[in-house]
Amino acid sequence: MTNSGSLTTSLIRNFSIIAHIDHGKTTLTDAFLRLTGTVNDLKFHDRMMDSNPIEQEKGVTIKLAPVRMNYDYHGQQYILNLIDTPGHVDFGYEVDRSLAACEGALLLIDATQGVQAQTLANYQKAKNLNLKIIPVINKIDLPSANVEQSILEIMEFFELDEDEVLLVSAKTGQGIDLVLQRIIEKIPPPDQKLTQEVAIQDKQKLRALIITSKFDNHQGAIAYVRVVNGEIKRKDLYMSFSKSKFNPVEIGTFAPDKEKRDVLKAGEVGYIATGLKDISLLKVGDTITNFEERETISVLPGYKEPIPMVFMELYPVDSKDFSNLKEAMAKLTMHDSALQYQSTHSIALGNGLRVGFLGIFHAEIVRERLMREFDLDLIATAPSVTYQILNTSGETIEIHSPAEMPDPSRIKAILEPIAKLSIFCPETYVSAVMKLCHEKRATLENSIGSGNRTRLEYLIPLAELITDFHDKLKSVTSGFASMEYLLHDFREVDAVKVEILVNAESVEALSFITVKDNVDLKARAIVKKLKEVIPKQLFEIPIQASIGAKIIARETIKAWRKDVTAKLYGGDRTRRMKLLNKQAKGKKKMKQIGKVQLNQDAFLAVLEN
Repeated sequence: MTNSGSLTTSLIRNFSIIAHIDHGKTTLTDAFLRLTGTVNDLKFHDRMMDSNPIEQEKGVTIKLAPVRMNYDYHGQQYILNLIDTPGHVDFGYEVDRSLAACEGALLLIDATQGVQAQTLANYQKAKNLNLKIIPVINKIDLPSANVEQSILEIMEFFELDEDEVLLVSAKTGQGIDLVLQRIIEKIPPPDQKLTQEVAIQDKQKLRALIITSKFDNHQGAIAYVRVVNGEIKRKDLYMSFSKSKFNPVEIGTFAPDKEKRDVLKAGEVGYIATGLKDISLLKVGDTITNFEERETISVLPGYKEPIPMVFMELYPVDSKDFSNLKEAMAKLTMHDSALQYQSTHSIALGNGLRVGFLGIFHAEIVRERLMREFDLDLIATAPSVTYQILNTSGETIEIHSPAEMPDPSRIKAILEPIAKLSIFCPETYVSAVMKLCHEKRATLENSIGSGNRTRLEYLIPLAELITDFHDKLKSVTSGFASMEYLLHDFREVDAVKVEILVNAESVEALSFITVKDNVDLKARAIVKKLKEVIPKQLFEIPIQASIGAKIIARETIKAWRKDVTAKLYGGDRTRRMKLLNKQAKGKKKMKQIGKVQLNQDAFLAVLEN
C-alpha cells in the first residue's frame, strides 16, 4: 500500500484533452504513458486507456479513464493527472464533469482535418469553466498535413496566439516532451484555482467530485473522484444528492491500473471502492464528504441528472430469452448509470424492454454489447424522442414512444424537442448541406466562413437528427463534414401518430409520429418497403397505414399459389372448379387464423424512411 506522504498541491497538474473523434487523442495519451514511464514496454499496447473491445475496434473512447503520471522537470517530481474523456457527443455530460475536475485542457487539432465541430463545443465547455487552454496540432508527420491552415483556424475560432501553438506527432513521439513541460508551466496547480472558492469553506473539510463510476463484482460500485479540498480516508463518507452513507472498501489512484493508497489529498484524482451494490447511487457530479460534516459543507456546483434523449424498444427474437435480456440489461446498468429501462409488451413481438439512451451512438454501443457479450439475438424498433403533450385539461405530459400517445380528441398541442446543431464543412459542400437540412425541417440561425471552410448553425427537430442525418451528412459531403448538437428547447409541431396494420392487426412497434405535411409520403414509402421485406405466406397479407380509423396507405402481399389442378388430366371443368374452390376456402380460413412473423428488416424499414 502506497501513501501520499508529504504531497503538496503545487506539484499537481490536472488536465484533460479536448479533441474531435479520430484526431489522435488516444495516441497522444499512449505517448504520454511511454514518455513518463508510467507503463513499461513489456506491458504497453496501443489504446492503453480503452478497456472495452468495442472501444478498441471503433477507435472511440466510450468510458472515461483517469491516469496518474510522474514527470521530472527541473529536478522536481510533478504529478500529472490526465482524465481521458469520451470522444462522442452522446457522452457530453461526462465530459463536462471531467473538465470541472481539471485546471487546464489540451486543445488537440488534426493537421489534416483542421478544427471540427466537436472540438469547438468542448472548447466552449472548457472556457465556461475558466480552464487554461493549450493548443496542440497533431499528425504533423503526415504528407497531407496543413499546419498553416490549422494554425489560422485556431487563431480565428479560439482567439489564441500563434506562439502558443505546439506542433506534435503522437505517433512518432515528436514534440511530446514539450507538451508535458508546457502543461507544468501554464496550467495552474489545484490550490490556485480553489483559493477564492474555498475562502468561505473550511479547507480541512472534505469535498470530492464524482466524475464517473463503474461496477466491480468484488468491491461494488466504484466512484472516480477528484478531491477538491480536505482528504479522503477510510472512514464513514456521505454522498450529498443520493443521501447515501458508506465506508470505503479501498481508496487509491490509477497508474493506469488501480493502485491502493491510505489517503487521497486535495487536488488528487483517484477512486473510492464504496462496497455499495447499487451503482445508481453514484451520480456523476455528486459531492462526497465526511459523514459527520454533511450538514456543514456546501455541495460542489454543476450537478444535474443525465437525461435520456433517445428511446428504443428491444425485443428478443426468441421470446424465451426475455429473462436473459432483463438480466443482461441489469448487468449493463451496473456499469452505465445513464441507462434507463422498463418492461413493455407488444402483441406482435411479445415481452421486451423500452430503453432510454443519451443518444443514437449510445444506443448502438449498448445494442452491440448485448448481442456480443450476452449472446442475445434482438429486434430493435426505430428510435423515438420525448414529446410533450398539452392535453385539453391544461396538463402537460411527456411521452417516450408512439404507443403512449393519448387519444387525438384529448390533445390540445404537441411539442417536439429542438436541437442546436453546428456543422463544419468545406465551402464546396455548403449548398448540399443546406439542402439536406431544409429537407429535415432545420432552420438556419448563423453561417460563419473561415478560409475554405464554413460553420453552419441550425435549429433542427431532434426526431429528424437521430435517425439517418449523420450518415446522409457524411454522404453529401464525401465524409468531410462534422457535426455537434445540444438539446435546445421544445416547440409546438403539427404532428400525428401513424399506426401500421399487418394482416388487420396493429403492430405498435412499427407505429411512428411524424409531421402532417410529410405523413402521406412517409406512410406510402413505409408500407411499400414493408411489402418488400415481409416474407410471403400461403394467404394474402394486407399492409395498411392509418391515422385513427382512416387508412392513408395500403399495399398487399400476394399469397403463394400452389397449382392444385396440376394432377388433373382430362375430364370436364367441374372437377377443376371443385379443387380451386376448396383451395380458396382453405386460404380464407388460413387468413383468419394466420399469424405473420416479422423480422428485423421490417423494423429497419421504418428506421430508413
